[in-house]
Amino acid sequence: MIGYLTIGATDVEKAMPFFDQVLGAIGYERAFFSGGWAGYGPKGSESQNIFVCPPFDGEAARAGNGIMVGLLAPSKDAVHAAHDAALAAGGADEGGPGPRPADSTDFYGAYFRDPTGNKFCVFAR
Repeated sequence: MIGYLTIGATDVEKAMPFFDQVLGAIGYERAFFSGGWAGYGPKGSESQNIFVCPPFDGEAARAGNGIMVGLLAPSKDAVHAAHDAALAAGGADEGGPGPRPADSTDFYGAYFRDPTGNKFCVFAR
């Protein structure tokens, strides 16, 4: 079980509109921005489990080759909304919404990269 997720961003303030829109589409909201960190959690919750922050080593944030974050969405409509939000906020398309594989009846996802190049899948089951 994953307890939390940190996503590297060289400029967190510039990254926040992207994550506000994408995570908002799947039921998350930004709970704080402090000390260069932005924390997100389920809407109405007191806890956060996704954090956007500069890398600890002080180097520029960069995408990891082969690393992808999968975010569970509550519905197919939310998958579409998150993908649309990602592209509208400066993300890059890596595969539009649809079943994976094409004949799947239990996995519906969309793929995109944030402006730093991190790869994400938003999916519903």
